[in-house]
Amino acid sequence: MELEQLIKDCSVRQKKGLHFILASILIWILICAVHLTGMTIEMKDILTFCCSAILFPLAWLMSKWLKIDFEGKGNPLTKAGILFSVNQMLYILIAMWVLAAVPEKMLMVYAMIFGAHLMPFSWLYDSKSYLVFSIFIPIAALIIGLFFPPWVLAALMIVVEAIFSVCLQAECKRLK
Repeated sequence: MELEQLIKDCSVRQKKGLHFILASILIWILICAVHLTGMTIEMKDILTFCCSAILFPLAWLMSKWLKIDFEGKGNPLTKAGILFSVNQMLYILIAMWVLAAVPEKMLMVYAMIFGAHLMPFSWLYDSKSYLVFSIFIPIAALIIGLFFPPWVLAALMIVVEAIFSVCLQAECKRLK
């Protein structure tokens, strides 16, 4: 298959990663709830990482519900998608450092990393939505994170991810 065909196959079979974006909405809801509690900021930050640990199981459940090919076997670009996802784990080390150095800004950095890691998926899924949101999220996270408490940023992320999922659904409909 040609590269363009592989990209389209990946986009169609995996519905442009919609299952991961929907799972991330649930995670941001949990993160928002954590940041609305009276715990210390350090505990909230640690629980933020814990909330994120359920991304893959949630995305797998979403893929079953939406009838999405979770594994994408047979398409060599699936390996690129895994690599794009796994590289975020290395960037999370930055957020862990921020937790120790400036805990009240950890969620801001975490959201910026989350948003920026979406950019390679704009190529993988030939998606303008991924490109736009990969730029918008880090900038919005920086602005909101500098001037508002972390729960406001988490609430914003819920709304942004919901809008993003609607945009991805529209892109998927155009594929058919």
